[in-house]
Amino acid sequence: MEETPPGQPPSAHASPPFAPAPFTPPPRVFSPGLAAARGTPSPGSGPGPATAHLSTPPGPPVFSSPLRPAAVPFRATPASPHPVPFAASGGYSSSSSATAATTASLPTSSAPHFFNGAATPHGDHVPAPSPLQGDGLDNPYVQFSANKVLKQKKLLNAPSLGFGALVSPGKEVSPGPEVVEHDPRRCLNCGAYVNLYCDVQIGSGQWQCVICKKLNGSDGEFVVSSKQDLLHWPELASTTVDYVQVGNRRPGFVPVSDTRVSGPIFILIDECLDEAHLQHLQGSLHAFVDSLPPTAKIGIITYGRTVSVYDFSEGAAVSADVLPGNKSPTHESLKALIYGTGVYLSPIHASLPVAHTIFSSLRPYQLSVPEVSRDRCVGAAVEVALGIIQGPSVELSRGIIKRSGGNCRILVCAGGPSTFGPGSVPYSVKHPNYAYLEKTAMKWMESLGHEAQRHSTVVDIFCAGQCPVRVPVLQPLAKCSGGVLLVHDDFGEAFGVNLQRASTRAAGSHGLFEIRCSDNMLVTQVIGPGEEASPDSHETFKHDSSFCIQMHSVEETQSFSVSMETKGDIKNDFVFFQFAVHYSNIYQTEITRVITMRLQTVDGLSAYLASVQEDVASVIIGKRTVLRARTASDAIDMRLSIDERVKDIALKFGTQVPKSKLYRFPKELASLPECLFHLKRGPLLGSIIGHEDERSVLRNLFLNASFDLSLRMLAPRCIMHREGGTFEELPAYDLVMQPNAAVVLDHGTDIFIWLGAELAAQEGQSAAALAACRTLAEELSEQRFPAPRILSFKQGSSQARYFVSRLIPAHKDPTYEQESRFPQLRTLTPEQRARLKSSFIQFDDNSFCEWMRSLKLVPPEPS
Repeated sequence: MEETPPGQPPSAHASPPFAPAPFTPPPRVFSPGLAAARGTPSPGSGPGPATAHLSTPPGPPVFSSPLRPAAVPFRATPASPHPVPFAASGGYSSSSSATAATTASLPTSSAPHFFNGAATPHGDHVPAPSPLQGDGLDNPYVQFSANKVLKQKKLLNAPSLGFGALVSPGKEVSPGPEVVEHDPRRCLNCGAYVNLYCDVQIGSGQWQCVICKKLNGSDGEFVVSSKQDLLHWPELASTTVDYVQVGNRRPGFVPVSDTRVSGPIFILIDECLDEAHLQHLQGSLHAFVDSLPPTAKIGIITYGRTVSVYDFSEGAAVSADVLPGNKSPTHESLKALIYGTGVYLSPIHASLPVAHTIFSSLRPYQLSVPEVSRDRCVGAAVEVALGIIQGPSVELSRGIIKRSGGNCRILVCAGGPSTFGPGSVPYSVKHPNYAYLEKTAMKWMESLGHEAQRHSTVVDIFCAGQCPVRVPVLQPLAKCSGGVLLVHDDFGEAFGVNLQRASTRAAGSHGLFEIRCSDNMLVTQVIGPGEEASPDSHETFKHDSSFCIQMHSVEETQSFSVSMETKGDIKNDFVFFQFAVHYSNIYQTEITRVITMRLQTVDGLSAYLASVQEDVASVIIGKRTVLRARTASDAIDMRLSIDERVKDIALKFGTQVPKSKLYRFPKELASLPECLFHLKRGPLLGSIIGHEDERSVLRNLFLNASFDLSLRMLAPRCIMHREGGTFEELPAYDLVMQPNAAVVLDHGTDIFIWLGAELAAQEGQSAAALAACRTLAEELSEQRFPAPRILSFKQGSSQARYFVSRLIPAHKDPTYEQESRFPQLRTLTPEQRARLKSSFIQFDDNSFCEWMRSLKLVPPEPS
């Protein structure tokens, strides 16, 4: 179901749609006994050799104090700690007494808090809630578009603004959630999990579900002498808990430090590359295998008209078994490989020299055939890799899945489209049957992606070069397996960094994501990396109203955008939301993470608007809009829909200017329209990216990305280098292009470094400024996946258009508006301002203020 356009009433009983879309470790299991170990990274932690060919930042950048606020708030993504292996000695066990459970951290404040339906008195010295306790409004896993819920159905359900949440169930935080080593208690009526907001009757141990209000028994477990004693149960004291099914772990399994890549990695290499591209790819591959830990297993396959599987048993000699690429591998051919004498998957410590020899032996494409017309059997090559990864289990029935020692990964290095064998398309899009053959190939690739996902194998596809790769055909393979498809300019630095980060981003598998809401709240749309789960894929309850999503993988770099509405006016003081994800982590431990939150309801519109989180609301609106931009013509329609959306928000939530037809945008949402203006002009909907392949990949990344990356892709962050090596954050306006300045513009998947003409002419100063900006760019993107492209250029160069096109053309505004929205201008001398004004080239694009006035709206005052 598409999003209801502004002005049209939604269907109250329509089934909630799930909108699947195509970064890093998933949540580790934490044991209180390992608390001290959290601060100590494992030997494989940090970027390590993975970023060895980048200059190492000397330290965090120094910002001038105070920072000038940017037009759009920025939230830095923290460095992610590596997963900590599970230890059975810690945590809480059902066999322990309530007193023995004090290893679980308790809330820490003396203020009264409402837990389990009762306020705790000051004298009990209850600690203040952490981000995982209390109302959980700063819960790291869930961010709502507003921290209060409006009771009036008509305004809460207004589609132009809407209400919803961004949920990152696999996000890595430190300290992590409490671990509970017993099966969760669930409501027998609706399936919701017991939580800190449940009213527990301490005499009988019964607890009331916050979702459906039904009473449930606890088999006497919650029978205690006072409400205070209930805080000894982590699930009754914290908004977020991890239930660990200890019995499912393999006995005696102790993960080693390199478990993040414990599953085998198959590298699939395009044989049809020209010499220049091949040389870049060889350099990236050499650096990639050097970055892997000694215990990581790798395999190497090349594909063209045939599939060549390289044998590591031959030592210094390069040897490969060759299979035809025009058809899927037969059972006999796979059996011959698996039971033969060849070694196709080998640990790095035993095969590193052989891998280097194989990469060095690769030769460029010899025939004089255009790149797009070369035969590439991508589908058959992935099938062969999957067959080898499954090993002898390939002989078992398809319903029996052999679980490997870790999640496996296939990394496809492609220089062109799949044009040969299963899952292929004709060379030319002008082929009379191209549309039908493309649709057939997409379905085949989707099926192959699901097959990989069933076998805990993620397929990442890395494309580079100038040849169109036919993204619609390859995207289903990556998406359905839980992987990503990325397009690069070449096989150089950014390509190599992404190869390394892809291999070390640990992914949970077999994830099931459940959403439950109280008080007639409905989930109307979910956008993210998964698909609606079938009823037989999960446990159901008598009156279970949950919305369930089968996740392709569980990773830190993902998020789900959840849009919600209410069936009617809300009567209660609080609304409750519960998000649960069940998955298998990288250590093959079954984990159920349960996040329960409550939001206060309000009658007043001003109180509701004051609680709106503008950056979160902007990202949710952005994802709902980009989802519908499937083609270039759709993107034009969506740009127009942003105009209508902004006007509708002003009409419903703003005020009319006295004696005028103009409307004033609500001051509480001052930064929202500027965010949406960036979306309208930027690469997600605009035309500043040249090829539809690139636009399609960018949109798919945005629909699945974490909040931090999504916000940066939506609205760029602009930082100016100052004398003395400090930096100042400024609005992303073209007024920042001052001839004596250096500027860093972070747009999520791209980071641009711009040097003004006067600064560039001073060799020593420009070199120092460029080095400082480069260090800042690398620091901003150190933990980001995909790694952004970092480009630097001088004012007036041809490449500078990438930078200029992403800035709002504020030079067209009157001086008083420029100074109001860009106060840094006041620090310039009259001569500097004159030179800045003369440097701009006039063109037809509207400034933000001009755009707002064209909609009959008064531009909001800068926040």
